[in-house]
Amino acid sequence: MKEIYLIGLGNPGKKYYNSRHNIGFLLLENFSKKYNSNFLLKDKLKSSCSEFQINNSSFKLFLPNTFMNNSGDAVRAIVDWYKINLDQILIIVDDKDLPLGKIRFRQKGSSGGHNGLKSIIEQLQTQNFKRIRIGIGSPPLLKGKNFNTISHVLGNISSEEKTILDKVYMRVIEALEQLNIKKEEYIINELNSFDKDQP
Repeated sequence: MKEIYLIGLGNPGKKYYNSRHNIGFLLLENFSKKYNSNFLLKDKLKSSCSEFQINNSSFKLFLPNTFMNNSGDAVRAIVDWYKINLDQILIIVDDKDLPLGKIRFRQKGSSGGHNGLKSIIEQLQTQNFKRIRIGIGSPPLLKGKNFNTISHVLGNISSEEKTILDKVYMRVIEALEQLNIKKEEYIINELNSFDKDQP
């Protein structure tokens, strides 16, 4: 049985539930729901965890409860507890430098200024882990000044954005389901060329 560990980044608590920064959480909750699996808090993993099987693959989904800026603490706890290779983990994260609806699957790379990724890189002492970045668009311009980045990422997803993001979640979940069937390069190409405006 091949095991896949998916870690969505976000902030715990009702206040942040529907914020753009919580796209990692929202996507994995959609995925878990599709397989009628619930998240249970696992203190030792500093995360809520959901597990299910697809074909002959076991999926373990994690929502860290460490807050975004300390995501690395949860990832470290997960990696240490399961004694897994870093190529078995996949981080799902929002990205304000990508237009809304764009997806970027990368096998490694810098944090790009994302505090969650920065924390993971610090804890794991490497940039070599896979991540799927989901575009939330950059902060709107207000009278020539950039709307505060923090207000943007912690702001709630609008209904127009949700319509687009629901398509993105569906597409990413389809790709995740194929992780053990298709070549990773193929999945990367599929996701990176995703166009939200195609029917």
